[in-house]
Amino acid sequence: MAEELAGFKHRFVSGSGQEGPTLLLLHGTGGNENDLLPLGRELLPGANLLSPRGKILEHGMPRFFRRLAEGVFDEEDLKIRTEELAGFVEEASERYGFDPGELFAVGFSNGANIAASLLLSRPELLRGAVLLRAMVPFEPEEAPDLSGVRIFVAAGELDHMVPKENTERLVELLRESGAELQVGWQRTGHGLVGEEVEEAKRWLSGAAQPH
Repeated sequence: MAEELAGFKHRFVSGSGQEGPTLLLLHGTGGNENDLLPLGRELLPGANLLSPRGKILEHGMPRFFRRLAEGVFDEEDLKIRTEELAGFVEEASERYGFDPGELFAVGFSNGANIAASLLLSRPELLRGAVLLRAMVPFEPEEAPDLSGVRIFVAAGELDHMVPKENTERLVELLRESGAELQVGWQRTGHGLVGEEVEEAKRWLSGAAQPH
């Protein structure tokens, strides 16, 4: 059953402890708050799961921010929606009692893009992120400080929606910001394959270990 907080319909599923990690699950276009719950449980068993539904509708399909065309983002809307999502996360940590310092985003496609936007504009919010099929959300005027933030990027060499050079630019931006990065390329398109889910699971089990 979806709850509502700060304007976001969402699901919160408690894990094995409030002190442990929480996964912020961010769906792709047309998804909802239920879509990534099975993936979150698979990636990090025992984690708390916080899964909001995007508030923007595109032809009736939920998204996290507007776009002007495929691959062309409405940056003004992206900025507003990123701040709204950050506010939601902060309120959710108070409501549900999870440790905000142990938050990892797991985003697919549109969800990965707003997760990347959070990393670039609110670098203090996330301890780490799994970005599945992400693009550069915007070019920051100056690099944020992402030192100590751990990020896994999963990309498809045959992805018709995310050009390879765009993923490479995002990786470059995150590296310039001091993030600890692992990048996994698969010879596949926009959909996920089992090998990269396993790779992300191995990576996250290490990245989410206590400090």
